[in-house]
Amino acid sequence: MFSFSFLKRNRNFYKTLGALALPLMLQNLINSSLQLVDTVMVGMLGQNELAGVSLANTPFFIGMLFVFGLMSGGAVLISQYWGKRDLVTINRIMGLSFYFGGAISFLFASAVFLFPEQIMGLITNNPDLHNIAVRYGKNVAYANFVNAIVMVYIGAHRSTENPKLGLYVVGSSMIINTILNWILIFGKFGFPALGVEGAAISTLISRIIELIIVVVYALFFDKHLKIIPKAFFKPGTDMLKDFIKYATPVVMNETFWALGISMLPIIYGHMPNSADVVAGHSVSGNVERIVTIAIFAMANVASILVGKEIGRGASEEEVQSFANDLLGLSTVIGALNGVILIILTRTVIMPYVFPLFNLSAEAQRIANYMLHALSIVLFLRAYNSTNIVGILRGGGDVKVCMLLDVLPLYIYTVPVAAITALVLKWDIQWVYSLILVEEFIKIAAGFKRIRSKKWINNVTREFA
Repeated sequence: MFSFSFLKRNRNFYKTLGALALPLMLQNLINSSLQLVDTVMVGMLGQNELAGVSLANTPFFIGMLFVFGLMSGGAVLISQYWGKRDLVTINRIMGLSFYFGGAISFLFASAVFLFPEQIMGLITNNPDLHNIAVRYGKNVAYANFVNAIVMVYIGAHRSTENPKLGLYVVGSSMIINTILNWILIFGKFGFPALGVEGAAISTLISRIIELIIVVVYALFFDKHLKIIPKAFFKPGTDMLKDFIKYATPVVMNETFWALGISMLPIIYGHMPNSADVVAGHSVSGNVERIVTIAIFAMANVASILVGKEIGRGASEEEVQSFANDLLGLSTVIGALNGVILIILTRTVIMPYVFPLFNLSAEAQRIANYMLHALSIVLFLRAYNSTNIVGILRGGGDVKVCMLLDVLPLYIYTVPVAAITALVLKWDIQWVYSLILVEEFIKIAAGFKRIRSKKWINNVTREFA
């Protein structure tokens, strides 16, 4: 439900939003900006290298979204227990997230490390891109396992209103990653020029440094969310039941969404002009991550604050009003981001950024079109993100969130993309335009759910 009533909120409302959202935005900005720099460095090796590395990240994207599902499912519980200031139970939830997240990410990493040719063969049938993807994927595999452990810890801090930790850890790691990329990709300071393998090794080293920083902080400096070993390592069966109940739909949500969304680059990789399409999509995707930072920060903040409000015992009317204001504000932010994206694309990205990637004229045309089309629907994406992965999830309405997020993807988006791209062989601009129609489908169903108030659920319990 949309309204401009957020304009009537007092200063504390915006102060709280700013304290949570700004560190998240800065963290994601640093992450996305340095990923863009990484992409530029790999792109300097050639368009095939850029496309190959992009495709190689597909299985890791699926695995990390599975871990993100565990984190998000745990966050539903953590944010509400944070409203009660129950640190012991929060430790139990963190422990379960570590157990499950570590196991899943290790399996994905081991699969790619042991069977890179078979897995990358499922992603692309282009022999040049396949070879590059194998070389990169094998070297970067276990970086994602290490990163999963770190992100679970950072996510717990974020859900308890301490997003600054993630800003410091990820910021430090990504700066190190960029420096190592420059050294190892191009062979600086006497090191051999390793190309895409150098990019993978740089990522692995930076993730290990991330883990070292987090372990030292947790053991010696963490006063906000101190580890309680008895609760952390022995969560208990009651907590396990709650974790499974609320995390499983979120894990299924993120996993099936990841599988569905990963079908799109696979479809692109099988189009007649696959190298141009994948490269153009890779570049536009990096730009998209930067311009949508505020949108996804608002979604994360909405989940934390709505969960906290419910956990502290706020009435349904208070929670509903709070949710409406968050939706209104996020939709306005999305519309502004759309305008900014159009301006940046025409004044900065097209004349100055595209040439850095050594893209063909066709790949530039594709990236340019994708960015312009995306800018038109950003306000819808902002509403849907804040509503589905923010408010409804923070309210414990995880099963409905899964349906709202996944069903449109499988019933509409993937089939339409496959038919138009591979059977009808339409131009990518028509395929991509039809993909974006998914946002209209989601907003209709999400609007009805938020009005019902059935999404407001207190998921906490009293532990001995």
